[in-house]
Amino acid sequence: MARPRIIARLAREARAIALVARHPRTPRSAKWLAGALLAYAVSPIDLIPDFIPVLGQLDDVVLLPLGAWLLWRLVPADVRRECREAASAA
Repeated sequence: MARPRIIARLAREARAIALVARHPRTPRSAKWLAGALLAYAVSPIDLIPDFIPVLGQLDDVVLLPLGAWLLWRLVPADVRRECREAASAA
């Protein structure tokens, strides 16, 4: 039962990141980072190819959360809250 909740939370975070990228009060550096995160998440090109055991999946598991953490640090708190609420409502 925990898996559907995790997937739903990841989808909500992805929507929030997309909203942050388009928000007018988001700093330009955060917009670039949001775009890069979304592009990396959907891109078939990885830094370390997935067919390499462990390391291929580990780069996604480390880079995406680290990038999301950095993004949320760059975005003002009120913008972050607004985008997360809008993503939850969608």
